[in-house]
Amino acid sequence: MSLQLLLYGTDGCHLCEDAARIVSETVKAEYVTVQEVDIVHDEALLQRYGTRIPVLKRVGGMDELCWPFDHADVARLTRTDYPMENEK
Repeated sequence: MSLQLLLYGTDGCHLCEDAARIVSETVKAEYVTVQEVDIVHDEALLQRYGTRIPVLKRVGGMDELCWPFDHADVARLTRTDYPMENEK
């Protein structure tokens, strides 16, 4: 089973695009699934994350990263036995 992450953001958010790029450069797609969630379509998510996006959350855990975060932060959040993208 792969590690699952949620990336909360919204369309037109350049920081969300930067966050998605950092995540994709850090994790290996065959080991980590990233689902992008647009908070605009859910009032509870909009209330919780509205001013903090992008936010990266590990599914099944309490850990989340609020912007700004970098490759090292994502690597720490996703620390598992799976190799990261830069460990080729």
